[in-house]
Amino acid sequence: MAFLFSVAFLLSVCSAAICDLITDGVHMECRERYFMIAVDLSFTGKEPRFEAVDRTGVYAITEQYAAKCGYTVSALSLLGHVELRASYFSCHTDNKDDMFSFNFNLIATHKGKEASYALNKTCTLSLQWSHREVTCEMNYMEVSVRSDVTCPFGTNGHNRNASKAVRSATTSDWQVTFQRPEEQMPSMNVAQARKRGYTFDSRDGRLLFRTPYGQPDSLSTEVENVPVEAVYATVFSRQNWVVLMVDLLAACSMYEGYFDDAGYMMWKTPEALYPSVGGTQIRIGLNGDPMEQLIAEKKGYIVEKHKGTVHIGIPYNAEGGHRKSFVIGSLYEFYVFDLSVEQISLDRDYVETMLQFRRTLVTPLLPCTIFTHNQTVLKEQMFTIYLGDVPEDVVLVSIQLNEQDFTLPFANTSTYNIAEVLYPNGTHGYTLKVPFHDLVVKQKFFIEDAVLQFMLDINYTLAVLPGNESYYHSASIVALLTDVSPPAFDAVCSESGIRFKLDHQPFDYLWEFTIGLDVLTSDLANRRGYILSNDSQSLRLDVPLATHGYKYQDVTLKGFSGTFEILVRVRETSEVQTSTVKTCLFNPPEFIMCSTDGMMTVVANLPLVVSSGGRTLRMSLMDNSCGPKDMNGTRALFSFPVNSCGFIFELGKDYVTYQNEIFYNKNYQNMVSNDVTERVIVQCTYPLSSLRQLFTMYRFVSDTVGVGKIIRTVQPTAGLQHPSRKPTAGLQSTPAIARHTQPIAFVPGVRPSTRYFRVSRVHNLAGG
Repeated sequence: MAFLFSVAFLLSVCSAAICDLITDGVHMECRERYFMIAVDLSFTGKEPRFEAVDRTGVYAITEQYAAKCGYTVSALSLLGHVELRASYFSCHTDNKDDMFSFNFNLIATHKGKEASYALNKTCTLSLQWSHREVTCEMNYMEVSVRSDVTCPFGTNGHNRNASKAVRSATTSDWQVTFQRPEEQMPSMNVAQARKRGYTFDSRDGRLLFRTPYGQPDSLSTEVENVPVEAVYATVFSRQNWVVLMVDLLAACSMYEGYFDDAGYMMWKTPEALYPSVGGTQIRIGLNGDPMEQLIAEKKGYIVEKHKGTVHIGIPYNAEGGHRKSFVIGSLYEFYVFDLSVEQISLDRDYVETMLQFRRTLVTPLLPCTIFTHNQTVLKEQMFTIYLGDVPEDVVLVSIQLNEQDFTLPFANTSTYNIAEVLYPNGTHGYTLKVPFHDLVVKQKFFIEDAVLQFMLDINYTLAVLPGNESYYHSASIVALLTDVSPPAFDAVCSESGIRFKLDHQPFDYLWEFTIGLDVLTSDLANRRGYILSNDSQSLRLDVPLATHGYKYQDVTLKGFSGTFEILVRVRETSEVQTSTVKTCLFNPPEFIMCSTDGMMTVVANLPLVVSSGGRTLRMSLMDNSCGPKDMNGTRALFSFPVNSCGFIFELGKDYVTYQNEIFYNKNYQNMVSNDVTERVIVQCTYPLSSLRQLFTMYRFVSDTVGVGKIIRTVQPTAGLQHPSRKPTAGLQSTPAIARHTQPIAFVPGVRPSTRYFRVSRVHNLAGG
């Protein structure tokens, strides 16, 4: 049988009473029928060796020597453990009054150097010997019986074959005969048997027989469909006419076990390997710590007797068992159980037999299923993904989110969070949280369905300890938010303009707000004279009258309606989704409008043109045929093309300015004060930045409204006939208009030689 460095594992955590810590990674423990040394391979290296030491010398424990002398060395490098078990009857154990002294050398490579460690322990028998004790170890069978359990020749039917050898024996020395069905085996003396690998000994009133598995004299058979190996040995001595004979039958179940779908490691043995009257008592457990059957069953073990066999089931999560993760493409796991079973029976002569099994059972590689569970709650606006059933020897080392790599733990400044969740069964999990609106999250907006989709591809990198083998687990998570409607502004009118307000919603970032084609930004607001404020709660926009973006209608002396519109567009496509349009009625004392089609509309307040007798003077523009459209008291409404009614203009590098002036008829000057009068100048300025075609026809077209001014001066009456005189004070529609670096040179009565004149967008300014 192969030396069992291939399967087993270091069990148990030693208690303070029976376990000594010799050095880091080495433990020793006394158990009921054997002594155990457990060594961590991380301390000893890959190939530790043991030597048995007694007064006669030092003996290397090789594979063959271990089976012959009562030692079992088992290891599983994948689990990182190696274990030595030594029978209390092992070859080099000193026994005095059931005090067993063990001496070993551990040969190990530690920190690159080979070293020898002396390991010594004395164990006291904790449970009295039964009359007959049989041990089925991993690599040998051992039988010990009390010396007084003997019978005269021929009284035991099982010894019929041995009787022939006894009759023919002429020596008084102890002889051994092995029996096989229908086959007579010649006897041999004990010395000859030892040369064949058997151990026969007498110690402190007990006869001992030990044999490795697979000896030529052993018998492999089946009992109740369970594979069994047995060696039928009889030891006898002929003293005169009396024959002393001892039956040393060794029989062990060789069943390897299997892992069932219910999560149990199943193993079985025939109930009656040895003669029994009234059945057997059973104790089972792991790591040399057997329990009474009722206690074991309460802990989840299965103990059933069925058709002459005892079926034992070990729950996969039994205390004292061990599991190990393993990566072969996918993630697998296997379980290792160091099973101890005791069967106690009485034969017809009331001789008690204790049969002990020590079996290391290993499951096949089982798929290990790590799963992800989407625990996202939409109203939290955050992905919450749980990674579960992660084995205790597997840890999460890094994570990839939409192909971006992150090591763990996340930085303190990260918006992501991952928390470990521990469970009593040894497994653990991880909960990952990623905000929907983080830059790493992919988004897609389905405009027609008003559905916003968030996508997160996750690749977990896990490491299997202690070798740090990598295993990858991936998941794709999608969250859908329905009824994602574009935001809407509230709007209110005031005397000076319109105020818009928007309370922020989680998805405002999907949209952009524009005035016409221009995106609303702080820079745009500053250039156009808007007042913009934006905080975490809301956005407010105050749009004063006469700023760019207004549309005016129904202009009369009583006022006009002003309409302002904010467009809501999809940020990715600039497609208009909705808009907020507000129209308000305004009635300023006076104002000026410069339209895109070149119409100048002015409402001017002219109190000085009214005589003391209440009679109003006749008023006109520079062309006296252009009079007001309407008058009411001191207020007059003029509406005329900018390039008519006796206008004057200035053509600058970047602009053109049209100017006119409101006059009253000089025939009525005697009705006005002789000291002073009022001069009222009106202007419209348009930029030339988008000039396309010149002088094709008498027509004026501008992309946007112009900038208007009403300029008033107070001067002596004699100056009325000099409209080109530089004014001393002006009324301007907004302070946002830029001042000219060069003075405007107006040419009275000059018509431009252009026939078609097109200018681009400009601020619309009106004053009052």
